[in-house]
Amino acid sequence: MEQIELFAIESPCRGVCENSAKGFCKGCLRSRDERFHWFSLSNEARHHVLDLCKQRRVRLLKARQDRLAADSSKALPYGMEAAPLDDLFTFKSD
Repeated sequence: MEQIELFAIESPCRGVCENSAKGFCKGCLRSRDERFHWFSLSNEARHHVLDLCKQRRVRLLKARQDRLAADSSKALPYGMEAAPLDDLFTFKSD
């Protein structure tokens, strides 16, 4: 049985409205069908769509973190060494 909502569940649209390669909106992470049918969905279905969007966001952030971790393990650019850099703000007296 559906619970009565006191307030309407607003659309999660952020005004970006651009599809990713996988077909999800880059702004709100809804699929095309979820966007087009939003206003005809019941509140229960809207909650389900919002839960799906949260799961997609978590997966997206994890994939981004994994990609950054993989990139940080690459070799340093030409001319840079792995040795620690001297502190630029300490004064050395010779």
